[in-house]
Amino acid sequence: MSKRIAVLCSGGGTNLQAILDAVDAGEIDGQVVLVLANASRAFALERARAHGIEALFVSRKQAGSDAAFNDRILEHLLRVRADLVVLAGYLPIVGPQVVRAFEHRILNIHPALIPAFCGPGMYGHHVHQAVLDYGAKISGATVHFVDEQVDHGCIVMQESVPVLQDDDADALAARVLQVEHRILPRSVALFCAGKLRVDGRRVFVVQ
Repeated sequence: MSKRIAVLCSGGGTNLQAILDAVDAGEIDGQVVLVLANASRAFALERARAHGIEALFVSRKQAGSDAAFNDRILEHLLRVRADLVVLAGYLPIVGPQVVRAFEHRILNIHPALIPAFCGPGMYGHHVHQAVLDYGAKISGATVHFVDEQVDHGCIVMQESVPVLQDDDADALAARVLQVEHRILPRSVALFCAGKLRVDGRRVFVVQ
């Protein structure tokens, strides 16, 4: 049975686009039924509208508190009967009420190889600059299930990239983003096909 997917974004939505392209190509047995952003000018909302998908801006400021903000998000996820929630460049920390309602049904993409260069404050270019400052020789991206700790949930998929001697944060980010665009749609496809099994901290692909 085709899965109903909700995607949460904060910015341009290139990972959202990778998912939409995979859906259009028949690689994901699911449909994106909602795109929600916490930034009113997030281009991800325009990508959703171009595909005829419901696109919503939910304001943390208008909600008044993190709890109320996450309550609103949860209401929308339940309203559209989402089977899977995907965080595709979504910056706010997901509230515990959302995590509990969608246990092992929220996927996040992180632009580093967890458990390195992750946790509070590690997002976007902060991650890539930290990799460079540390002198790491490899980086990459991680898809993981979301739990109540930041960048802590069990890992679904990872892929590495080399860190080159002349890299700056922009160059490294571009190389990692190519990996993100590969492994996030693959992970979504595996979930929608019912091929992911969680056992403690380990995620197995069921053949």
